[in-house]
Amino acid sequence: MSRRALLVLLTALLTPIWALGADDPETRRIMAKYQKNVDRGLQWLAKQQFRDGHWEAQGGAYPVAMTGLAGMALLAEGSTPNQGKYAKELDNCVEFLLARAQRNGQIGRPDDPRENQQYMYGHGFSTMFLAQVYGEETDERRRLRLEKVLTNAVQFIIEAQTSLGGWGYVSAKETGDFDEGSVTITQVQALRAARDSGIPVDKKCIDKAHEYLKKSTVISRRSTEPAKEEGGVIYSLRNGGGDIRPPLTAAGVACMFNAGEYKSEMALKWMNYCMKAIPINRNAQDTFGHGEYTHFYYAQVLYNLGDDRHAKLRPDLADKDLLKWSKYRAEMFEGICSKQMSDGSWQGNVGGVYMTSIYLVVLQLDKGALPIYSR
Repeated sequence: MSRRALLVLLTALLTPIWALGADDPETRRIMAKYQKNVDRGLQWLAKQQFRDGHWEAQGGAYPVAMTGLAGMALLAEGSTPNQGKYAKELDNCVEFLLARAQRNGQIGRPDDPRENQQYMYGHGFSTMFLAQVYGEETDERRRLRLEKVLTNAVQFIIEAQTSLGGWGYVSAKETGDFDEGSVTITQVQALRAARDSGIPVDKKCIDKAHEYLKKSTVISRRSTEPAKEEGGVIYSLRNGGGDIRPPLTAAGVACMFNAGEYKSEMALKWMNYCMKAIPINRNAQDTFGHGEYTHFYYAQVLYNLGDDRHAKLRPDLADKDLLKWSKYRAEMFEGICSKQMSDGSWQGNVGGVYMTSIYLVVLQLDKGALPIYSR
């Protein structure tokens, strides 16, 4: 049994599940308040799994991507493929993705029309999920399988990178070197998860990706003080992206924080932009679309900031203007749960599995069960 698995087991025996990871009374209160919403969402999600271990979006689309995302939502509950309430579902999820691993490293079937137009999303989310599982695997035989699949998956990502350092919906070799911000973020997080779990990752690839994000940044407000400048990420570096995209900018900050780069000037510019562009209000409607995607990453940013880190980055701001995790969850958790359906799901354009998985990850960040999102 791994160290973390043993810790989860001992903690579960002594502490209610909703208090896992809680380090203060207010956090425990918030977790308890929304635990019923989380439980209903998890139960609905588990029921959507197919017998072979996969999940899918509307119309059967994106089975690999949805399986990776749904798996992350169940891992966030504290279960592992070896133990916990959703151990069986997670075990089947792992087996499905391992069975889809190709010789060239791709996780997914290249001949599957449900995946082949945007397979880098599925590959990225699946790599990230399997990397979280790898550190907890107790069966030596399957651990070796995971190691081989992850090593090849990382190499597939590296070889799919564009000349400018980003990634597109499919490998650069197949799309004339096209790049796109959201796919790039997915691959960067997947590489970070793999590296954190002990899988070697070429630093040149990461550095090239960071340079891509830097060049994809447009400054929207200049200042004589660099800490006060604002900027955001555009859609595509090669094709040009027009306006700054708030969802991509929030995702960029999350990636930098995942790497422990809290004092990065680029991340601070992005965060300054997000403060104005992304409302933290339970009743607010975004004007840029993809609100669920935006808050999937922005919640990670605020969780990593906690209640004191932003003040250290921006000591010039008044307390009421600082970004704080406690303020975010007080507003946004209420708004998120108000959108939950009676069956426990959240529904949207891509489908219930996608929306439900994303919101369950956000609502369970305080449990601290996913290393990639930890502070």
